[in-house]
Amino acid sequence: MLKRLALIALLLLTGTEALVAQRPAASSAATSAAATTLLPPLSAAAFARIVGDLSEPGGFFDTDNLISNERSYLHVMGTLDRLGVRGGAYIGVGPDQSFSYIARTRSEIAFLLDIRRDNLLQHLLFKALFARSRTRAEYLALWLGRPVPPPDVRMVTRSIGELVSQLDAAPATLASRAWASDSILADVQRLGIALSATDLTTIARFHRDFMRDGLSLRFTSIGRPPRAYYPTLRDLLLETDRDGRLASYLSSEADFQYVKELQRRNLVIPVVGDLAGAKALRGIGRTVRAFGRTVSVLYVSNAEDYVMRDGGFAAYAASVQSLPRAPGGVMIRSWFGGPGTHPHEVQGYFSVQLLQTFAGFLDTARSGAMWSYGALVFSPHESP
Repeated sequence: MLKRLALIALLLLTGTEALVAQRPAASSAATSAAATTLLPPLSAAAFARIVGDLSEPGGFFDTDNLISNERSYLHVMGTLDRLGVRGGAYIGVGPDQSFSYIARTRSEIAFLLDIRRDNLLQHLLFKALFARSRTRAEYLALWLGRPVPPPDVRMVTRSIGELVSQLDAAPATLASRAWASDSILADVQRLGIALSATDLTTIARFHRDFMRDGLSLRFTSIGRPPRAYYPTLRDLLLETDRDGRLASYLSSEADFQYVKELQRRNLVIPVVGDLAGAKALRGIGRTVRAFGRTVSVLYVSNAEDYVMRDGGFAAYAASVQSLPRAPGGVMIRSWFGGPGTHPHEVQGYFSVQLLQTFAGFLDTARSGAMWSYGALVFSPHESP
């Protein structure tokens, strides 16, 4: 007990190193593979240079994407464990759901790719939140503009449900919102990325949206009515895998600290780019190869649907082919067909999370059988 308390106290003092090497408790039996070795940190200048070198001009998508609309996002965790997907490089789209996949697979470097520059700006907000927060409790408080709780060794052992209850009991105040907004925006400006006044205004607006709606925040689209099945931020934080186990990056202190350490080392790299573009995805592949790593996970949500509609699937598949892929590397995608439309669905969920090996995807792509996104999601995938 004394040893455990000493570890927790060290965590509160250092904010990074104490728990970073631990593996996710919920999957310890299925994750006997050796722990990954973290890459050396990148300087702020190198981080900024990679972001700039890899990024394409920003494009448009008709959603704010502040949080995911994939309530099923954790349903592939058990399959990732069963296949032993660990280490290497991670490439993913969207906001913070990628952090849960990164934590679960203990990715050594991550590239967060999205066609919208707003997504890059949101990830700079997350990066500043990680930098200022020593624990999950502080991260959640600063993210949602709540009063930051005093340091307490008990915080790191609390469940995410207990932390959510704590947020419910500590509503935001004018002072707590002002402190969170001012301190995080100041931290964003110290990250080394050149930001315009418009960029800073956008980041501040994103943070205000989180603070205004809090745990009730939902994914929204421009010109489309909200869907009743879209989860709230509360739903996403309290989601479970298919076995009913809490599995987000905020469900354990060890997972949070792992992602925090990657952020501290500047190894979570946001990139603006189209999956079917000529530069970003291929450039990420070259960068991964230069680091001596291979891609273990490519998370694409349902972005392939839009790639297909725009006629870019062949270019996208060629870019995937060009990646330095891990032998057991996988792709994660989402399907929004609704109840009764896919054999891998979980009752009560509108979205379905699917996992396919790189080899399976490329075999199907070469066959020419993927004429629609519906055909893609019904091609062979790993059984959950």
